[in-house]
Amino acid sequence: MTKKITADDIRKSVIDDDVRFIRLAFTDINGTLKAVEVPTSQLDKVLTNDVRFDGSSIDGFVRLEESDMILFPDFSTWSVLPWTDSRGGKIGCLICSVHTTDGEPFEGDPRNNLKRIEKQMKDMGFSAFDIGFEAEFHLFKLDEKGDWTTEVPDHASYFDLTSNDESASCRRDIVETLESIGFEVEAAHHEVGDGQQEIDFKFDDALATADRVQTFKMIVREIAKKHGLFATFMAKPLQGQAGNGMHTNMSLFKDGKNAFYDKNNEYHLSNTALYFLDGILEHARAITAVANPTVNSYKRLIPGYEAPVYISWASKNRSPMVRVPSAEEVNTRLEMRSADPTANPYLLLAACLEAGLDGIKREKMPMDPVTCNLFEVSEEKRNEMGIKPLPSTLHNALKAFKKDKLIQEALGEHLTQSFIDSKELEWAQYAETVSDWERNRYMGY
Repeated sequence: MTKKITADDIRKSVIDDDVRFIRLAFTDINGTLKAVEVPTSQLDKVLTNDVRFDGSSIDGFVRLEESDMILFPDFSTWSVLPWTDSRGGKIGCLICSVHTTDGEPFEGDPRNNLKRIEKQMKDMGFSAFDIGFEAEFHLFKLDEKGDWTTEVPDHASYFDLTSNDESASCRRDIVETLESIGFEVEAAHHEVGDGQQEIDFKFDDALATADRVQTFKMIVREIAKKHGLFATFMAKPLQGQAGNGMHTNMSLFKDGKNAFYDKNNEYHLSNTALYFLDGILEHARAITAVANPTVNSYKRLIPGYEAPVYISWASKNRSPMVRVPSAEEVNTRLEMRSADPTANPYLLLAACLEAGLDGIKREKMPMDPVTCNLFEVSEEKRNEMGIKPLPSTLHNALKAFKKDKLIQEALGEHLTQSFIDSKELEWAQYAETVSDWERNRYMGY
């Protein structure tokens, strides 16, 4: 479904759209979008993979003595951003993969890694891993210095009609901006929490969708700033309110058809879908480290705020980790509800795809679907049902990740070590931090 764009198309667009600079974007281990900007006088170097950068300064990339990296732009990701430089010229953007100086794909690049797992999928006879992300975010007001606050621009709730407030105006501007650069936006609405928003765009194959969610985050932040607001994809920015999830809708295609669909099976799920589902559930605790990669992520994964806490699945029930939405053939899918938008999308999809493919290889049926609200079921009853909890902290998720060789293989040796190093440092820094809550609680001891 990704549009074919050639080097000549980009050259023409640079002239027709008055593009003055080209932003070459790539993603680090933590899911942060990085970029090198070059003037269009360097366009030929861009189009022939001849732009280099110092990889030693990027988290999780390489050591100082191995620093030189080359950017290989994916022409299909070309877009002209709807804002200008100081002289009125436009900025073009390309998502890139990172390669070594000998032209080989760099194994520490999360985008390259996802392409590696996609190849495994194709070797098994599947043509595409289709993904639909639902990335929620919060809008907050900026102070007079331009810094973020925790003051929300609205107090609306789920699907509330708020046509004239700051949030609604900003949300509409984001949608129009996304559409101007080629996104097909399917829905935009207010979410449950104060200042919380959701904008959904059309599903596509895994790589294209991961690229788009990175561009989406960039657009959301830039447009929010123009409205005097700060956009955050932090998992749980406000205590006592709903956190930001990134529901991940997944399906496999084969011979042009949805391999997850079978009209004769319950829920219209094929055996392939059920095997894939079992793979996700089997490796759920390790996947959680990738899907929920910050200390703050686990403030969202608690009972009472619609986020899942238990490793289970269901059809209409929204309390389990994986849901099967009611849909026609082409849209039959598994919706993993546990991930949040701080996840690196390339690593998240690589882990889910590897786990699902392993399930297909093993041909094991998943546990029975859940028909009750798990938040109202006793621990004893959940144990009888064979339902285990998701990790409750980043520390516990990392322990599960270190024990799961398959999910480590999904990231590869380089990214696995970089991920562990980064997250262990994050946990250590958090563990030694003394918070206001602790001082208020214990100063009188």
